[in-house]
Amino acid sequence: MNYSIFDFIALLGSVCLFLYGMKVMSEGLQKVAGDRLRNILGIMTKNRVTGVMTGILITALIQSSSASTVMVVSFVNAGLMSLGQAMAVIFGANVGTTVTTWIISAFSFEVSISDYSILLLALGVPMLFMKKSTYKSMGEFLIGFCFLFMGLDLISQYVPNLQENPEMLQFLTKYTTMGYGSVLIFFLIGIVVTMVAQSSAATFAITLIMCSQGWINYELGCAIILGGNIGTTITPVLASLSGNLAAKRTAMGHVLFNVLGSIIVLIIFKPFVTLVADITYWLEGLNPLDITAAEEAAMGDTTLLNPAGGLTAKAQASMAFALAMFPTVFNTCNLFIMIWFTSLYVKIVCWIMPQRHKDSEEDFSLKFIGRGMMGTSELNITQAQKEIVVYAERVDRMLDMAHKLIHTSEKDPEYTTLYSRLEKYEEISDRMEIEIGTFLNKIAEGRLSPEGKMRIAGMLRVVSEIESIADSCFNVAKTLNRKNQIHVSFDDGVMKEIDLMYDMVEGAMKNMLELLREMETPEDAKIITAYNKEREINNFRNRLRDDNIYNINNKVYDYQEGIFFMDLIGEAEKLGDFMLNVVEGVKHQFKPAAV
Repeated sequence: MNYSIFDFIALLGSVCLFLYGMKVMSEGLQKVAGDRLRNILGIMTKNRVTGVMTGILITALIQSSSASTVMVVSFVNAGLMSLGQAMAVIFGANVGTTVTTWIISAFSFEVSISDYSILLLALGVPMLFMKKSTYKSMGEFLIGFCFLFMGLDLISQYVPNLQENPEMLQFLTKYTTMGYGSVLIFFLIGIVVTMVAQSSAATFAITLIMCSQGWINYELGCAIILGGNIGTTITPVLASLSGNLAAKRTAMGHVLFNVLGSIIVLIIFKPFVTLVADITYWLEGLNPLDITAAEEAAMGDTTLLNPAGGLTAKAQASMAFALAMFPTVFNTCNLFIMIWFTSLYVKIVCWIMPQRHKDSEEDFSLKFIGRGMMGTSELNITQAQKEIVVYAERVDRMLDMAHKLIHTSEKDPEYTTLYSRLEKYEEISDRMEIEIGTFLNKIAEGRLSPEGKMRIAGMLRVVSEIESIADSCFNVAKTLNRKNQIHVSFDDGVMKEIDLMYDMVEGAMKNMLELLREMETPEDAKIITAYNKEREINNFRNRLRDDNIYNINNKVYDYQEGIFFMDLIGEAEKLGDFMLNVVEGVKHQFKPAAV
């Protein structure tokens, strides 16, 4: 046997180069179009047809259905799209991924891209050293493109020659002559290979090489590709593990769509493969089912079989076309059938993965930020923005509790309950600040555009100020606790003034929350309102401070009552300052620059 261990290691290295090229090319495209991708998915319409078109577009753009479905999982996790919308995008992604197979098919044999790889590298590598982030990302894309086809070319060089190594031919023959059993075996091989490589495109490339070398016939090549259709679902499943229930349901919907479609095709496998072969014959003039070494040898015809035991260039081109046609026809048919059952899909997925229990607002949990990090920083930023809104809403509940605590007697059992809740919320607030801040710092470690860096800086400032609001709310509770320990009480006039102040603060809080919910497109009117409310709070604090001195001097109430009264008013004024700081963080870091 002439196939050495060196050749086998070289083959593994070639496969690794191909996979690395796919990864670099996909990441480069995602970085170039990251913000656009986020905007396209973020403004996703409710029409399932446009959802399908979006899935096709995104997947064709980034050359990876796994990456696009992971994005969809992330957006569902971030609350940017519903499960129904996500299913439509996933349906489209399965069709969009065929663009990659056509690229590999078109360039693999008819044009030797690897011959021009050095020239493309000469263009791509210098772009990595340019200052503009877009050029760096484009350079990554070109380098990944080169590595992909260099790896594909090397794979074809280092796969064992079956004519020179009949032992391998005999080994494969045992699994290629079992009829429908062979189809199932190679179907399972496709699942395993794709799950390991996490790329259906890599499985397609390997299948293309195997068919061109004469290892397997077209029918078994289709079985591998069909298995790869299920194996590719492993990536979004892994991505959803750290997400919420909606993200897990989205990944399950992807698995369900691919599995059901593959099972249907397996049931009618022979007729379906024959249909695709007939389409290829009609378009190419050559039936891939006739391209087998056995038939070539029997006919004594060498127009399709080369002396080395593989296929000729003509047969290779036709085989590549036919293999690319199979997933195209399969996914398109699957889409046209399944799109009518989108609502049913959602119900089935929700039935398979029901809501076990409602999340308690008293427990620490991050709703949108998971343990995993997306490959595209823009998607991570979106998740963080959503989490900041949840954070602010939790702190808003603290403000309501603090205001209610002011009116609750220390003898009332509810006083202890409210105080304990405020204390627990303050602890949760500290932990949320750390978790969100850590997540933002991880995003900042990646390569970001100047706009992205400004967003991160703005969010870090916003998170810090929200935590200060939480601290201030708990300070109100601690002030009340000290007041009650020395048995100081407020008269009706003082309580009325305190209520007016905290009503102003609550109004500022609601305006701040509205701005956070529209963080990237804040309204000028709401920003102006924030400044006006903070000014009103300051002016009212100043008036109450002067009145407090007058009332103490004129024995309207005693000195201790006046001290605690101003402590609560001063804390309210600080709350107003912190809220304005949050608004300024949104204004300076997220508001688009005027053109």
